[in-house]
Amino acid sequence: MPVPMLACSQLGRVLPPPASRFLLADVSLELARGEVIAVVGPSGSGKSTLLRLLNRLDEPTNGTVLLNGTDVRTLPPRELRRRVGIVMQRAYLFPGTVAENVIFGPRQHGRMIPSTEIDDLLTHVGLSGFATRDVLTLSGGEAQRVAIMRALVNNPEVLLLDEPTSALDDAARLGVQSLLESLIRERHLTCVWVTHSIEQARVMADKVLALESGRVSAYGSAAEVLRA
Repeated sequence: MPVPMLACSQLGRVLPPPASRFLLADVSLELARGEVIAVVGPSGSGKSTLLRLLNRLDEPTNGTVLLNGTDVRTLPPRELRRRVGIVMQRAYLFPGTVAENVIFGPRQHGRMIPSTEIDDLLTHVGLSGFATRDVLTLSGGEAQRVAIMRALVNNPEVLLLDEPTSALDDAARLGVQSLLESLIRERHLTCVWVTHSIEQARVMADKVLALESGRVSAYGSAAEVLRA
């Protein structure tokens, strides 16, 4: 049997005193390379908490996360976050130009990217000629495209998506969703996609994990879970 690209077992997080309440409990899942799982559920159900545990932005209270068979706790944080990229609901870009944002990750690892390659990468996400643009001049959809390319330029093995289209208007949302769909298929990316949209889950995902009050209420193929 091939090793899953991403797997977690009995994953959970409990806040320490004085809060002393659990945010997530007993989440287990497996994803093969190239699979996309949609994580759905109401606000406060634990969706974003799960993403933060998968790349150790928060530490789990219990359970394990394996990246291609390796316990993520054995990986240096910088290596882990290169291999497990994340795109947030809003594009948190650094002050400066689009190009400076795109090359930030590789530069941290001592890898330089020539300007011609940056131009090619930006053209690939519909931002031809944007390299020298100040990020403060970008629209919401343009900024999210930069955030996506900033994550992908590190060649991650897994991409975490925390409602990446929910803060956009209808036209930008459809454009970014279509871009992500093509990039995921082209790069054979393994993705965990948090979404409030059942239709988006139906279109994008191979599997669905439904959370309610921090616990799994359903897990299986997209067709099976969404039909239920």
